[in-house]
Amino acid sequence: MTQPRIPTTRRLERFLGDLVRTRMQGAMGELLMFFLKQGWAALFGLLFIIALIGTKLVWQDDWALQRYDGLFIFAVTTQIAMLYFKLETWDEARVILLFHLTGTAMELFKIRMGSWSYPEPGLFVLGGVPMFSGFMYASIGSYIARVIRIFDMRFAPYPPLWVSFVFGAAIYVNFFAHHYTIDIRLGLFAASLILFARTRIWFYAGQTPRWMPMPLAAFLCAFVVWIAENVGTMTGTWIYAGQSALQMVSFSKMGSWYLLLWVAFVTVTLVSRGALSRDPVQPSVRSSPSAQEALN
Repeated sequence: MTQPRIPTTRRLERFLGDLVRTRMQGAMGELLMFFLKQGWAALFGLLFIIALIGTKLVWQDDWALQRYDGLFIFAVTTQIAMLYFKLETWDEARVILLFHLTGTAMELFKIRMGSWSYPEPGLFVLGGVPMFSGFMYASIGSYIARVIRIFDMRFAPYPPLWVSFVFGAAIYVNFFAHHYTIDIRLGLFAASLILFARTRIWFYAGQTPRWMPMPLAAFLCAFVVWIAENVGTMTGTWIYAGQSALQMVSFSKMGSWYLLLWVAFVTVTLVSRGALSRDPVQPSVRSSPSAQEALN
């Protein structure tokens, strides 16, 4: 029987994984693999951060193309490349698009409320929001979809799916409603612990299954996004109300990203339900790396 052909990008991923394994063994090798996998999963976001810094350094005001428009073209091109090289599946792209749209809707509202602003001009701008901004949310959705697949993650025990959807919807609504009514984010923080404190994220950085509490993983991701957000403000790509260009983003914004990451995760579970388990699980140690697993 003919063996299924492994895509070129998967062969590259397997080659890089084998390269690390043959040169570094034990705990240090597994730790290196963990960070390599994380970086590979966050490829879209890393490329976008490089674009923010690079365009800030080289762009000139008298160029025919505005910097924001250049970022938009870069984001669209990168997304097309992710699909062409099969770094994302079409099903993943659809839910990433959904998060892209919900993120853009929130951007339109927050700009109107004066929460932050985009100071530069551009052609691809809608209601004061440059169209590349939606791709920043898409990069988070891309990371979550890819990291689940690359690490072969399992989430267990996971609460009923409808509960997670209600939780994600409540977070999203609160981002709008708190401008008019009470802010329930403290209750949402508590709900994330109540609902997911028992949920372990099982993953493979090497051949041994490891796990991390799900709320801790969300907090660590929020911290990384907060660092990326500082890159955005220090390059002048966007500015928060009352913030100078060289001032760090308030630590309180990590709370907002912590909650928004739950919205992104719940959205991605529309196509990643196989990674969810209502019951606790105990993954087994692998005898050998799988050719189908990225960087594993």
